[in-house]
Amino acid sequence: MQHLVDSNDFSDKQIADLLHDAKKFKTQRPIQLLRDKLLITLFFEASTRTRSSFEVAAKRLGASVVHLDPSRSSAKKGESLEDTFSNLCAMDPDGVIIRHKENGTPRLLADMQMTSVINAGAGNYAHPTQALLDLFTLVEHFDGDIQGKTIAIVGDILSSRVASSAIRLFTRMGLNVLLVAPKPFMPESTLPKYDKLEDVLDKVDIIMSLRVQLERHKTELFKDYDDYAKQYCITRERLKDRDILVLHPGPVMRNIDICDAMLDDPRCKVLTQVKNGVYMRMAILKLLLLDSNT
Repeated sequence: MQHLVDSNDFSDKQIADLLHDAKKFKTQRPIQLLRDKLLITLFFEASTRTRSSFEVAAKRLGASVVHLDPSRSSAKKGESLEDTFSNLCAMDPDGVIIRHKENGTPRLLADMQMTSVINAGAGNYAHPTQALLDLFTLVEHFDGDIQGKTIAIVGDILSSRVASSAIRLFTRMGLNVLLVAPKPFMPESTLPKYDKLEDVLDKVDIIMSLRVQLERHKTELFKDYDDYAKQYCITRERLKDRDILVLHPGPVMRNIDICDAMLDDPRCKVLTQVKNGVYMRMAILKLLLLDSNT
């Protein structure tokens, strides 16, 4: 039984297989590889892209999906998370896809070894499927030649599970990662750090913008989102004619994270990321529910 709690759960060969399968699924409609499989989604936090992307991915491969709404579950009656999970697993699902506010929850459930656990985002530590789909987007754009490319992760890095997973996976895959954020948004890291976006624009091939999460910070750093945008919003005026790829995991706060004009710019791959998310999650489901059991 294999799980996906963090991208480090996959070997280099498995990641290469994921990239191969995602590309294949994107170019050729797959057969119903998982037509006898059942997945349960358990999202304790709101999600649009990740939850719907997993459902589309599963159904494209023929699997059935059951959604459990935690707000209407026995967890609201005082049942522990472990007991909720155990009861779900008693129904013999082939996997549970979970999102939770606590960093350690997916690993806790995976260690129970009752069914495959897929982390759809936990705390501020891990969002492995987002990191993998972003890797696929980069490999696709650069025709596989990502070694030595430089990516700047910009924004509220401290609060971002996307950034946390991306840093681990991208450095492992040979990308140079720079961090751009005001000090209160900057995590402890040995990576190069900058507090001004302009200082990295001539150094990078890719910018990953993040949603700024002012609500997660007790100390007021900016008086409002517009104040933040003056320094960190990705705009055409800032990028000029530089050949820089722009990514964002969503949801995008328009004219705060990325400006309207830049979202329509061909250098911006936000919707490509969403599209690629389905194919990468198809590849992940195939690996966990089919390949790892053979």
